[in-house]
Amino acid sequence: MTVVLAEDGDLLRAGILALLEAVDDIEVVATATSLPELLAAVETHRPDVVLTDIRMPPDFTDEGIRAAGELRRTHPATGVVALTQYSDVEYALDLVRDGSDGRGYLLKERVADVDELVAALRTVAAGGSVIDQIVVDALMATGTRRHSRLDRLTPRELEVLGMVARGMTNAAIAGELVVTDRAVEKHISSILTKLDLPADASVHRRVAATLVFLSEAGVGGGVSHQR
Repeated sequence: MTVVLAEDGDLLRAGILALLEAVDDIEVVATATSLPELLAAVETHRPDVVLTDIRMPPDFTDEGIRAAGELRRTHPATGVVALTQYSDVEYALDLVRDGSDGRGYLLKERVADVDELVAALRTVAAGGSVIDQIVVDALMATGTRRHSRLDRLTPRELEVLGMVARGMTNAAIAGELVVTDRAVEKHISSILTKLDLPADASVHRRVAATLVFLSEAGVGGGVSHQR
């Protein structure tokens, strides 16, 4: 798996680089410290996935999100995992606005767990999606949802959908909830039906369900959640 790493902080960039270089089947083909450098590196190396800070030069605003949007158009096969120190729902929504496939949103504290970071990179490189649990918690927090299609779901179905939004497989969800795979399949089938997602939808139904969750779970002003 080839990776382009974009992070303007020297120490953090060096630390992440060392962690990834210790993984046998991961090759960091380039590093970048700004949005222009990131886009140029992707154009040159065509990596499987980009691991990028959200805020970096030139403006220190949302460069990582903007890069993800640009790469969706120019290099759709390249996944993007955005790293941030902010559990901001609006950033997560912007990241997946054009689709959640091949996109991930993680807090920087996850970098300390190399297995979790590498798992997220593999999932996103394969076209899946990963949303940090803290962001999912914020979206599901009491009082943060406006009236939406999500109100049709039972509490357990909403819990399962949150796990789908995190990129978890049916088997992983079953293990987390201590139920059978078949029970999870029934929950997901019910969720997709209640969300009015047709069987012949052009977008993958799990991805579509994730987008419904992310777009309708948060309030307009955004939600922040700290642990």
